[in-house]
Amino acid sequence: MALLLGPLELIAAEPHVTDIAVTSDGRVWADNGDGMHERFVDSGLKSPQVMRDFAVRLCAQLGRRLDDSCPIADASTPDGVRIHAVIAPIVSQGAAISIRLPDLSRATLDDLCANGTCPKQWEGLLQGFVETRSTILISGGTGSGKTTLLKALLGYCGEGERIVTVEEIRELGSVPHKHCESLVVREPNIEGAGAVTLEDLVKATVRMRPDRIVLGECRGEEISDLLRAFNSGHRGGMVTIHADSIDRIPARFSALGLLAGIQPQATALMAQDAFDCIIHMSRVKGKRFISQIGYCCVDGRDNLEGRIMARWDGKGEPWYSSGWGPWASRRAGTGVGNIQCDTGIGAGNISIQCDAGCHPTDCTTVLPAVRRSVVGMEGI
Repeated sequence: MALLLGPLELIAAEPHVTDIAVTSDGRVWADNGDGMHERFVDSGLKSPQVMRDFAVRLCAQLGRRLDDSCPIADASTPDGVRIHAVIAPIVSQGAAISIRLPDLSRATLDDLCANGTCPKQWEGLLQGFVETRSTILISGGTGSGKTTLLKALLGYCGEGERIVTVEEIRELGSVPHKHCESLVVREPNIEGAGAVTLEDLVKATVRMRPDRIVLGECRGEEISDLLRAFNSGHRGGMVTIHADSIDRIPARFSALGLLAGIQPQATALMAQDAFDCIIHMSRVKGKRFISQIGYCCVDGRDNLEGRIMARWDGKGEPWYSSGWGPWASRRAGTGVGNIQCDTGIGAGNISIQCDAGCHPTDCTTVLPAVRRSVVGMEGI
């Protein structure tokens, strides 16, 4: 069933619009990649009662209640359109509506490189993460492109693999893979019974013979069962999480672990072995891009810390840590991380700056290889 958006249909049909917001005073805003801008359209949403009725109808199409006893509603369509609505008295009058529109283009890693989301030399690396069944954590803020990258990576899973996705609200939409089962939470009924939580679904996936477990967003007590699954042989999974940067992820894990009744040291030990790599997405002035690649490890006091192995500012050449070569090769396949800091051995080398801060031509910190015959790095 197609979602009827009424006066917002024309805006939603525009190819680059990702979000639409209607404020409680009836003003319409849209984001087409460069931030929210007011759209002056004849929406007909001129009074608080009309706004409220419109919000109620939107949610009713998706089987969600929105009334005085349930003034906040979250709902989504099977193809990933997400509706969030709040009515008075939670808002000052009428209703406030937020609509997230999915990216239906099914972008590949090649597409993401072409539009500036990822440097070309990382395409082979990211594909290698998937093919070697590394367990991947994708972090970033709201609207930074986490789900778009997740869908692109899922497209490189083997045809014979069974993927089970778990989401609170269905945002992944149509996953580019033939064998994919999608699970979504269920709200309790009017009597408060029948709820199915993320925690329930993560437990259920383990019994569904998955080759890959995919969690749309880790945000609560489900982290306990997720870490146990990833530490008990279920490799190759993918998860997204909200975080400011890789080095802030340990604090997020600790907080989520406490919600699940796990002490920080136990969370740290499980998280270290659960995820092989972390890919961090950023959004700067409307541009979405992969800004960091790294991982989490435990220090000598059993505290979890995030380590950044590569950085990119969305333009120019990436920066790499001196330990990048062996780290990338272990997680994405032999040869993927074969770069070095020195640029003086012919045209086949890559110019980067090591984490010691030295100039490339003076650097003596040599990573494992010197050739440009690196997966995904030809033609730089």
